[in-house]
Amino acid sequence: MPSVIKNRQIVEDHWQPVADDAELPAGPVIVSQTRWQQERVALRERGEPVGVRLPNTANVAELADDLPALALVVLEFPKFADGRAYSQARLLRERYGYRGEIRATGDVLRDQLFFMTRSGFDAFELRADRNLEDALEAFNDFSESYQPAADQPLPLYRRGR
Repeated sequence: MPSVIKNRQIVEDHWQPVADDAELPAGPVIVSQTRWQQERVALRERGEPVGVRLPNTANVAELADDLPALALVVLEFPKFADGRAYSQARLLRERYGYRGEIRATGDVLRDQLFFMTRSGFDAFELRADRNLEDALEAFNDFSESYQPAADQPLPLYRRGR
C-alpha cells in the first residue's frame, strides 16, 4: 500500500482513486469533481468515506455546500510553478471552514511542504521519485512564522511569548 505524509507523519494511504467509469470498491474512495456532482447522493449513501479530487482550475465555492459530506479534498499541482491550489486550500480552510483532510498531489516538492501547511494542507502525496523521509525535514525548516495563515491565525507579534 502506498504511503503519504499526513499531519507530519508517514502513514499508509487507504484511499483508493477511482476513475469516472470504474465501479466503486469497498472502502474510502477518491472521485473526480465531475463524478461527485453526478453521483453525490449514491456516494453519500454508501456509508464509506468519500474524497473529491479537484483540478487547480476548479472554483472551490462550487463544493462549499458538500464539504460536510467529504472526508478528503485532493488538490492538484500539475507543475511546481503553478500555485493555484495554495489559494484553493486557503479558501477551503478560512472561508468555508473545512476541517477534513486537504491533500496536495502532483508535482509536490519538499521545499513547498512548509508553505503548503501554512495554506491549509495537512496531507501530501509525493511523486514516486521523491523521498518521504527527506520531505519530513521540510517541516523543520523554519521555527516561527511572522504572518497569519491557515495554520496560525495570529501574527507573531500578537502571539506573545
